[in-house]
Order: sequence, then structure tokens, then C-alpha cells
Amino acid sequence: MQYRQLGTSDLKVSSIALGCMGFGAGTGTALNQRSWAVGQTQANQVLDRAISLGINFFDTAPVYQAGASERVLGQGLKKFQRDQLVLATKFTNRTTQEIENHVSGREHVLRSLDQSLQNLQTDYVDLYIYHIWDWLTPMADIMAGLNEAVQAGKVRYIGISNAYSWQIAQINALAVRYGYPQFVSIQSHYNLVYREDERELFSYAHENDLATTPYSPLASGRLAHPFGTQTTRRQQDTFADTKYQATSEMDKPIIDRVEELAHQHHVSMAAINLAWLQQRVTAPIIGATKPHHLDAVAEAAGLALTASEIQYLETPYRPHDLEGVMALNRSRTNNWNQYSGQQANKLVDLTCS
Repeated sequence: MQYRQLGTSDLKVSSIALGCMGFGAGTGTALNQRSWAVGQTQANQVLDRAISLGINFFDTAPVYQAGASERVLGQGLKKFQRDQLVLATKFTNRTTQEIENHVSGREHVLRSLDQSLQNLQTDYVDLYIYHIWDWLTPMADIMAGLNEAVQAGKVRYIGISNAYSWQIAQINALAVRYGYPQFVSIQSHYNLVYREDERELFSYAHENDLATTPYSPLASGRLAHPFGTQTTRRQQDTFADTKYQATSEMDKPIIDRVEELAHQHHVSMAAINLAWLQQRVTAPIIGATKPHHLDAVAEAAGLALTASEIQYLETPYRPHDLEGVMALNRSRTNNWNQYSGQQANKLVDLTCS
């Protein structure tokens, strides 16, 4: 396992992070429950396997199974040395009820953080991520809350997810103006069949030493199996179709080439994708609900794709429209703030899978 600096922070993270969105079976609500989520016993097995592979970077969020993902992760990591782990969690936008009750952005950030710390059974998180752009909450309020969290020692560093480069530049500039901490990482939707962030966001990240930690590295399983394979998750995760179904024929040549290279290297398709990602980003976030799902991590660790192989994988790509969260992050009037609190959180929960 390689270890890399997380942006301008002093955090050394494994070059692959474990996404814990699939933890917390049977404890969420109808709005926040994934049918493929697993309970504590199976999650512990996944965590043990991850640690044995050298993974030290774990990502979760309170909207995953209504906080159950955080609780399962916190319980599962209790037997490991806390200062050897890098824990990341998130906060999302204010709910309609909070807005109606005049809960400020600062209060929202701090309340969300305290609940996450309780769920995770820890005094601090290493990385606290602004999960989704909140058009209805002033940037200054959000940054004031994050600054207070850092000053209190409850957060070491802050990151941001699902935002345009201009939004990140604007909010980081505000942080500089007020002497607040700046974001050190960007989490976004990125994989071999969805590379729109290469246009601008990754250039901004590179020029400003921001780490890139993309989610959905295997396109909800589409890059882990031959084209058209119907897995249990594929049948149950109907929302993922809204991100990938419309471009499936356009993406097929890429998936076919991943399969071809996997056969040549005698590894899984997932390993090919992870090997490619590790040459493009700081640390992709891979989800797992069974220990063997992480076998590709071990395969990718010893796999170095050549320049010609990388070009072979990338050449068929064609531009895509914005999908998932970023399809909604367009303006004050056309975004997730139009939904009620639970509905908005559900959108975040689903579109980040």
C-alpha cells in the first residue's frame, strides 16, 4: 500500500480509502436504507480486511443509513489505535425545518459534527467534509462553524464535495479573508466512464495542492464486471441507472477494454480501474460489504499500467452531461434545496453512491 499526503495537510493516507456507505443494515429509515447494507459483524470483517491491506483512510457520512454507517464504523474501529486511522465524515445542507427555526449555518455545522462524533465514538475527526453545496446558507456562516470546530480540536482538516471549482475557489477565498482554515481535499464523482472533472476541477486542485478523493470509482459496479452483467446491486440500485443508463452504449467500449486488460494481467476488472485511478487521483474511495470485495486492492497494489495501456483505456471516452449531485447544483432555483429536509438528504445519499 502506498501512502500519500492529503493535500496541504499533514495527514498521510492510504492511496485507496474505504467507503463505508454500505454499513448499517436494518437501522435506517425507509428514506435512508440501502437494501445491500450490512450489519456490525460483516462490517467488522470488512474493516479487518481493510486494515490488513494497509488501508488507514475511512469515509462515511451521517446520511448513510441515517447515521448507522457512522455508528457501525465507530464501533468496528474501536479495537484499532485511533491515531493510526484517518476518519472522514461529512455534513449536508440545512433542512427546511432548521431554516424555518432560524438555525444558522454555523449552528448546523456544529450540531451535525457533535452528532457524528457521538456516532463514531471519537473526540475528533481528521477530515470534515462539506457534503453538498447549500445555496440557501451563507458561505460565511458555514466557514464560521468549520473554523470553530477546528479551533475546538474536534476537526483536524476540512474538505469539500460535489462543488464546482469556482465555488471552491470562492469559499476558500472567503476563508483566507477571515483567517479561517481552507479546504485541503475535494471529493467528487469520477471514474473511467465519467471524467468530466478533468475539464476544470482537477486542474484547480492540482494548482492549489488540493487532494482528490473521488467516489464511485467502479461506476456502481459497471466497471467491475463485463458489460451488461446483472448483479444483485445492479437490480436493486435503480438510482444508479439515472447516472449511467443513458450513456451505457457510449461507455461500452471502455468497459470492454477494462475487461480485456484484466484478462491480460490476470487480475480483476476492479483492479485495472483502481490501478488507473491511483495514477490520476490521491485516493479513490472504494466501497465494500464483504471482505473479498477488497481483493482488488491487493491486486492493484502490484499493478502498474503502462502509458500505452492508460491511453488505450482513455481514448474511447466521450463527453458526458452532468450526472448525480452535480446535475442539481446549477442555480439557487434548480437544486436540492427545493426539497424538504428528508428528501434532500435522500438525494445526497443516493447520488453519492
